[in-house]
Amino acid sequence: MRWIKHVILLPLTVFALKISSPVFDNGGLIPITYTCDGKNISPPLRFSDIPKNTKSLVLIMHDPDAPVGDFTHWLVYKIPPTVKGFPRNLPKKPVLEKGINQGINDFGFIGYGGPCPPPWDKAHRYYFELYALDYIPSLKPGANRSEIEKALKGHVIDKAVLIGKYKRVKPFIFGKLR
Repeated sequence: MRWIKHVILLPLTVFALKISSPVFDNGGLIPITYTCDGKNISPPLRFSDIPKNTKSLVLIMHDPDAPVGDFTHWLVYKIPPTVKGFPRNLPKKPVLEKGINQGINDFGFIGYGGPCPPPWDKAHRYYFELYALDYIPSLKPGANRSEIEKALKGHVIDKAVLIGKYKRVKPFIFGKLR
């Protein structure tokens, strides 16, 4: 039996920040209401254990399984740390209450665009990533994902991820995305 002579200690990052939804579990199925096959409205979300030194939060929802590459479904930023989540059906406006901003998703509009994978494809994973920042980014309403990710660099205090899955149950009719 050989004994290990050296132990390498790696920094341990403990994520306290949490994101959840009352309508689906982490790794569970996103209900049809929140997809392009349903009402295409945003699901309710809950944020908890926000670090005390947080100045703002950012939410990025994306689909890494999309055939065209990582597809952005929703961008929300300048979220005050006092906000503990979102109700269902957040308005698709550039500026919301409390100065919260929304960006342009890869569908080409501001606000939430629900899961809508090709009907022939397997279930896709949808990542709801919540970032706690040590500042308030100076982004204008309607920012895109690359602008937001650039603003995150060097300012992330904590991160939480909620993953939902969805597989199409009926074919998508182009022009019917609500």
